[in-house]
Amino acid sequence: MLEKSHIKFTGLFSAAALILWMALSSTSSSGCASRSSGDQDKTPRAAGQLYENYCASCHGMYMERFAGEDRQAMFAMPQNEMEEIIREGDYESGMPAFGEVFSEEEIEAVAEHILTDIKEEAGSHEYRPGFPEVVETEALSFRIDTVASGLGIPWGMAWLPNGDMLVTERSGELFRFRDKKFEAMIDGVPRVYANGQGGLLDIKLHPDYEDNGWIYLAYSEPEGNGGNTAIMRARLDGNTLVDKEKIFKAQPNTRSGVHFGCRMAFDENNYLFFSVGERGHPPNAQDLTNHCGKIHRIHDDGRIPDDNPFVDTPDAMPTIWSYGHRNPQGLAFHPETGELWETEHGPKGGDELNIIKKGTNYGWPEITYGINYDGTIITEDTAKAGMEQPVIYWTPSIAPCGMAFADAETYPQWANDIFSGSLSFRYVVRTDLEGNDVEKDEIMLREAGRVRSIETGPDGYLYIGVENPGFVFRLIPADSGI
Repeated sequence: MLEKSHIKFTGLFSAAALILWMALSSTSSSGCASRSSGDQDKTPRAAGQLYENYCASCHGMYMERFAGEDRQAMFAMPQNEMEEIIREGDYESGMPAFGEVFSEEEIEAVAEHILTDIKEEAGSHEYRPGFPEVVETEALSFRIDTVASGLGIPWGMAWLPNGDMLVTERSGELFRFRDKKFEAMIDGVPRVYANGQGGLLDIKLHPDYEDNGWIYLAYSEPEGNGGNTAIMRARLDGNTLVDKEKIFKAQPNTRSGVHFGCRMAFDENNYLFFSVGERGHPPNAQDLTNHCGKIHRIHDDGRIPDDNPFVDTPDAMPTIWSYGHRNPQGLAFHPETGELWETEHGPKGGDELNIIKKGTNYGWPEITYGINYDGTIITEDTAKAGMEQPVIYWTPSIAPCGMAFADAETYPQWANDIFSGSLSFRYVVRTDLEGNDVEKDEIMLREAGRVRSIETGPDGYLYIGVENPGFVFRLIPADSGI
């Protein structure tokens, strides 16, 4: 079933793209794709091809991961500094080193390509070519209704009982929208460790919000010389957060700017589940003495449930529900079965869709269907006893972020299908489920932008947040009359 689902998905990509990925994944007898000293004398590979194969999955074809002043500063960087970053990498931002993979001539060419060709293309590329008034897909036609704009990276969204929408901005702001217009910026937001992938992340309202008023914010909290994922709850007084309580803080702190997680989901008993990435240090995911690379479960006030799987395990973090995760950025409960589903980033290839089970090990980095960004092999193993297999895995990587189940009443043709965002390919993926089996994946809304967040709103519609320039839109069935 796993291989079958994998084949179905990769069939959506061009044969050329799949062959290219397989070629990049191939290894020498030493188990590594790096260039040997003899390879340095070979004809240099084309800079554009190297960028597309090794860099675009994280940075975008036009460096659209960066925006505004960050992009301007990057394109103004001296070439020798760009070459150094490519060669040596950068730990805090999560940039891998390519000095063992690219020749010096290739490093120079890629740096020049970024600072000339991509800089020019980034200024002229039409990031969103626009969609027809009615978008046709395999099972349903819909219209796109923009509900929020003027954003950068809309990481999470939630709705107040009066219909106002709260949107987190990764840079550390919390915005309030009313009737598709900006209403206010919320004061009292916690200070964030806005480094690399960190910042103000997910937002959720307590299931009993109308009775208790609790709003939950996930964010990367600065501490010492680094930081890690934290969760705060607070109440809203006008446009200010009050009664703030930090109910979780991941350990250990690190200067790494990658893999914070963090998605949150409440179950029917008001337990809060949330993800923490392994923070760029893969061994964390198998080590129960830290919080990183795990799905966690706590009471709504931060207390530890007595029936968590590792509460009696010496030195284990008692909040852990499952482990062996890389960087989970999709988390949602199935509306009918109540099972917790998750999507997580693999490395180069091997993104996963999982059903999360109590106390289960999901294998990273002991097993994976991906390879390192520089082409080197992480492990030859894709399965081991005692480690859970994904429902499906995606190769090439789509970089899944944001996840929601389609409301069966609003979208009967998509009832309980999973919708995931793709940061790499700038589209939305609909995963058609039959029970817990994947029938197929459908790609839609190509070139929508780097899809950061997907939620089902209180009106039953799917809301999708995209980056740089950031906006939120919802999908309205064409026959709805709205």
